Amino acid sequence: MQRVKYEDLIKEFSPSMVDDQFVGSLETGINVCVEICDRYADTDKIALRYERADGSRGEMSFSELKTRSAQFANYLQSQGVTKGDRIACLLPRTPELLITVLGTLRAGAVYQPLFTAFGSGAIEYRLTQAQTKLIVTNSDQWPKLADVKGLPKTLLVADAGDQYAAEADALFDQAQSGQADTFEPVLIGKNDPFLQMFTSGTTGKSKGVTVPAKGLISFWTYMTYAIEVLPEDRYWNVADPGWAYGLYYAVVGPLLLGCTTHFNENGFTADNTFKFLQDYRITNLAAAPTAYRLLMAHEDQRADYEINLRAASSAGEPLNPEVVTWVRRIFDCPVMDQYGQTETGMTSANFNALEHEERTACMGYPLPGYRLVTLDSELNEVGAGETGELAIDIESSPQFFFQGYTWGEKNPFKGKYYLTGDIVISNGDGSHSYTGRDDDIIASAGYRIGPADVESTLLEHPAVNESAVVGKPDEKRGSIVKAYVVIKSEYEAGPALVEELQQFVRKRLSTHSFPRQIEFVDELPKTPSGKLQRFLLRKRAVDEATQ
Repeated sequence: MQRVKYEDLIKEFSPSMVDDQFVGSLETGINVCVEICDRYADTDKIALRYERADGSRGEMSFSELKTRSAQFANYLQSQGVTKGDRIACLLPRTPELLITVLGTLRAGAVYQPLFTAFGSGAIEYRLTQAQTKLIVTNSDQWPKLADVKGLPKTLLVADAGDQYAAEADALFDQAQSGQADTFEPVLIGKNDPFLQMFTSGTTGKSKGVTVPAKGLISFWTYMTYAIEVLPEDRYWNVADPGWAYGLYYAVVGPLLLGCTTHFNENGFTADNTFKFLQDYRITNLAAAPTAYRLLMAHEDQRADYEINLRAASSAGEPLNPEVVTWVRRIFDCPVMDQYGQTETGMTSANFNALEHEERTACMGYPLPGYRLVTLDSELNEVGAGETGELAIDIESSPQFFFQGYTWGEKNPFKGKYYLTGDIVISNGDGSHSYTGRDDDIIASAGYRIGPADVESTLLEHPAVNESAVVGKPDEKRGSIVKAYVVIKSEYEAGPALVEELQQFVRKRLSTHSFPRQIEFVDELPKTPSGKLQRFLLRKRAVDEATQ
């Protein structure tokens, strides 16, 4: 098949090309549930195929989801939920999560994801910040809510006989069973939010990010040209919908194109992943480099499965050239490295659908509707081969939708530029190659972890006087979280306290960002004014990893 040249698409592309094929209009009013569900409900298309943790399988059509979303929206309305209210979901990759997403959006409310590895402290902070009106969860997650202050109304995915059923305000299926199966979709404007995200930070708590309706154009562009979801594809994005990449491009993105998406509730293992790829005849795969590296480490299992991938994509951290070579050899298909952030969605890609020069270890070219540049410390755009901070030229990027952090936690804008905080090399042809961060965000196994969150959680433990957290290079995960801790004199340093602190962070913050290594130190390096010199600890961790 003859592919369109990247340069040709860039010349002719305009956001109106995408807006024109929506049912609603970003200018006059749009409902996201209509765009990602209702418009396909008159067909026999399957929206979701899923496999639960117990091995049971099922599927839901767009038509069925239209009905279920209406029932959920009617329940929300009965609880006083109105346009703009935040509805949180703390569920694994199950049909109930998708029903919650669609019903929330149908009602004109704002969907707020919560990662199932979060602890009570992380949950409480996000619910409080967003003034969330309702949280949907299941019995596995319910015990975490006992420690959450100011808990909003709860909706529990469980049977009436469940041990926690009486504690919840309502049960998921019961609450919807008596509701009408029609609900007039509430329209929102192009700048009105439909998702409430949170992103990691290096100072203070996680920052709020709202995604407005006009972000749909960017989502559509990424799915169409970078991922290249075709009508006949069986698409699986491994990422968890508790985070941006999973929510944007495993839920909203594929459904926007009328494509079947796949949920696997089971934890990620090589055997489980190879089996899922075979059993569901996946042809188009998206995952973080960590996932590909794990499969690579268990290459011997590949021969046991019949897998026919057509295309693969990678995001979340830089893709190693050896992984690119391995995927092509093992799956006989390319894997494309792509780049984005929670704030902006995906903005740069090696495109599965477009013809362009391929560069080794390159994060690709700007998506249509974006202009990406490399800036020096004086905010001057640099030339080919030079290093600087990646920025988006907002004035020349009609698809740019980030409106600033929800509660003004930080200002990432300088003049006409949005500063990403990522350091890159300009290749001189619009593409860039990633080199690192200009702050202390830790990229570990596809997650972006803010050291401040981990540090502040450690400080809540009575034994901890001071703490500093950095990323330590790790072959499998890219980086791991390492904590340098100063303890109070009445406590004894040792393996028992390490284990206690690790479990404390797992419970209060999350199981993906707890420090895998803790080193007790007498003092932390600081400037004369008392500011932590985290870069010295970062260097120390790198030296340890390379010895």
